[in-house]
Amino acid sequence: MSTNSYDYDVLYLGSGHGTFDGAIPLAAQGVKVAVVESGLVGGTCPNRGCNAKITLEAPVALANQVSDMQGLVSPILDLNWQNTIAHKHEVIDALPEFIANLMQDNGITLIKGRGHFIDSHTIIVNGKKISAEKFVIATGMHPHQLDLPGRQIVNDSSAFMNLKKLPKRIAIIGAGYIGMEFASIASAFGSQVTVILRADKALRKFHQPFVEKIIAKLSQAGVIFIKNATVNSFSDDFDSKTIHYNDTEKVKADWILDATGRTPNTTSLGLEGIGVDYDKDGVIVNDYLQTTVPHIYASGDVLKKTQPKLTPTAIFESIYLMKTFTGATSQPIDYPAIPSTVFTIPRIAKVGVTPEEAAKNDSLTVSTNNILDNWYRHVEKETFGENKLVYTKSHQLVGATEISNHAEDVINTLLPAIELKLTPEQISRIVHIFPTIGSAAWENL
Repeated sequence: MSTNSYDYDVLYLGSGHGTFDGAIPLAAQGVKVAVVESGLVGGTCPNRGCNAKITLEAPVALANQVSDMQGLVSPILDLNWQNTIAHKHEVIDALPEFIANLMQDNGITLIKGRGHFIDSHTIIVNGKKISAEKFVIATGMHPHQLDLPGRQIVNDSSAFMNLKKLPKRIAIIGAGYIGMEFASIASAFGSQVTVILRADKALRKFHQPFVEKIIAKLSQAGVIFIKNATVNSFSDDFDSKTIHYNDTEKVKADWILDATGRTPNTTSLGLEGIGVDYDKDGVIVNDYLQTTVPHIYASGDVLKKTQPKLTPTAIFESIYLMKTFTGATSQPIDYPAIPSTVFTIPRIAKVGVTPEEAAKNDSLTVSTNNILDNWYRHVEKETFGENKLVYTKSHQLVGATEISNHAEDVINTLLPAIELKLTPEQISRIVHIFPTIGSAAWENL
């Protein structure tokens, strides 16, 4: 790739998974690469998303396992929020420097600041003009904020994961991934949690009978769910904070989390001035991840797309662009089956065709399996769980959804059968380590 008169061959805006997983091998092949980042290197996932969340959730999962196994072990575990927060920092604090060093060791120029397009081949950062032959917009998303009176007392997901002391009463507005996962974590650590739903469904993209089981489980643990609530305003009273909803009703709490979604980082980039189209759902691209300006691409959560906005999706897109830029492929992006998980207790995980989609297709069948029918699930005294598997008429697995303590591991195990379209005969050739959750997962096929 020739730089011609440009400063760089490829310049990435943002340093998250939509960038570094592909930018590092791209630069290692001799392409002149720069990355512009205004915040922590690595973006949301390593610093205030997946890595941080799973570190806070790990003690909760362990405590749940110990609770299930009472009689074999004792006593019930006492969870310590302050120590868990400290451990979170032990896990993630070194990641930005680690990722930055990986980039720089492979020849990437890391530029601190915000980039703004002044023409389609030039951005300005900290008052300095920088040009590139190609650009990748990988600026990710940020937490949505309700634009209501009193919103200054409401917090976002990053603030939750940095709480030094867990409030006694937490109110969460929203019941998507973030709302449900944080409700599960906060409740397990001892907070009285209230979840406020705008409609009557949580986790709308997941199998609703399973979601209702999660709600029931959290309700048994003391979480209060308020459905069909329209939030009107917030107020900071003498001894508490108040959410006003449905005109006359209210919820009091010590701390309020706005978990109403995430918004693509498309403003302040100068996209309008250079003709890059976007809307409220993100930057608009074609099947080659090109924007409406062909030498400007986009990857990661900032994209408008039907695929889940998850870290694995961003990684796949970033690597696809690396292959495109080096000439390793000239084909449109072909997304694989992308699994997703809600890390509540228990978890819900899915991949491929959902039971709802299968119900609309006469050529597909759905089998329902009680996971407790498998002896291995009794080893940890599991008491709860179910999965639904979707098949073609030739009994090829095309979808799986599970609710259980190990749902994510089961879906990971079944994923190759779906993505590689394995036949029953091919599946019979796979021998798993026994006894494991992996071997148990395949017994229902």
